[in-house]
Amino acid sequence: MKKLPLLLLATLLVLAGCTGGSSEPDREVAQAAVLNANVEDAAADVDVSTVVEVGLQHGTFESVTLTAADGTAIEGAPVAEGGSDTSAGASPAPSAEAPAEGVTTWAAGARLEPSTTYTLAATAVGDDGETIELSRTFTSQAVAEENEIFPSVAPLAGETVGVGMPVVVLFDHPVTDHVAFEQHMNVVSTPQQAGSWYWLNDSEAHWRPQVYWQAGTSVQVQLDLNSVPAGEGMYGQESRVIDFTVGSSHIYTVDIGGHTMSVERDGQVSATYPVTTGDSTHQTRIGTKIIMEKHESIDMDAATTGVDSSDPGYYRVEGVRWAMRLTYSGEFIHAAPWSVGQQGRANVSHGCTGMSLENAGTLFQESQRGDVVNFVNGSRPLEAGNGWTDWNVPWEEYQKGSALYQAPAA
Repeated sequence: MKKLPLLLLATLLVLAGCTGGSSEPDREVAQAAVLNANVEDAAADVDVSTVVEVGLQHGTFESVTLTAADGTAIEGAPVAEGGSDTSAGASPAPSAEAPAEGVTTWAAGARLEPSTTYTLAATAVGDDGETIELSRTFTSQAVAEENEIFPSVAPLAGETVGVGMPVVVLFDHPVTDHVAFEQHMNVVSTPQQAGSWYWLNDSEAHWRPQVYWQAGTSVQVQLDLNSVPAGEGMYGQESRVIDFTVGSSHIYTVDIGGHTMSVERDGQVSATYPVTTGDSTHQTRIGTKIIMEKHESIDMDAATTGVDSSDPGYYRVEGVRWAMRLTYSGEFIHAAPWSVGQQGRANVSHGCTGMSLENAGTLFQESQRGDVVNFVNGSRPLEAGNGWTDWNVPWEEYQKGSALYQAPAA
């Protein structure tokens, strides 16, 4: 074999070293934006519980609008990666274009109204600098009025209440999916105080703090229930926000056997009044009661408590002054000038707490709905649900009345 000259061999090696095994690094290619939505274009009967979402990959949102046919806009905003939390019944409508995890997601701030046509428009700029657009027009499902549930709330907006006041929510139709509704029902207080919802039945839910409210607390009830599924084809009709304030602490104690009422204001006993309560056949119930209503004057008829007009115990008294309701069964604190001689000495009423006209007037003017009245030294128990009886339920049991209750870890 003929050998190459040394000079030629060296030249070939140098050339090989210059070209073999090296290249410039690959450059990242800027990607185009990808937009998708959880509603289809021209879709009909989109579930009203849908929270409309727009997903974006490889870009930045420039604008997203969701507008009803009458021009009403539903505001929205980007949410955490992976989309909004729709586990509480506000589920996205099924769609082949449902946003995937790991994308930037814009979510509407409200669910849909029934029988409404909406236009969704989104614009984004991709990583490649190019602008893309998405447009959808769709119509939500029809919901009959009888399938909508309206929540009524106590306290009233702007009301000042006592430290024992529960939040009372009454529904005009039964709610069978307590979980879905309760996940959209919040009570926020300043200062913050622990509390729980408690479902008395399908039509009534209460919320109370673990212990009595702190005087001066500001409270907001947030019921984000519009279009939330309530079960069995029913939906929430309206969302509501109610603000109220907790006033001074008023706690009254009625000693049934001793015929007295002590009045504690902001932790100090300020007065003790002689009273009369229910006689032996109409005993006043013991337990913690809450002032539910106040009436400067009210007509009292025994028929409302189940006493027939032919009964010897029947009565009807018009214009009873300074009356404050404590139970649904008809127990009040009120002025009873006809029994002043027995007040402080004997129990002669049909279950109400009777006071002199002057004492009842003073108590009435100083009291507020939600004040606490404890009845002691008697033998007839207060029935659950006969009034706002929340404070007769131990806290450990009360929490179990929540649809979202989770037992503490062992």
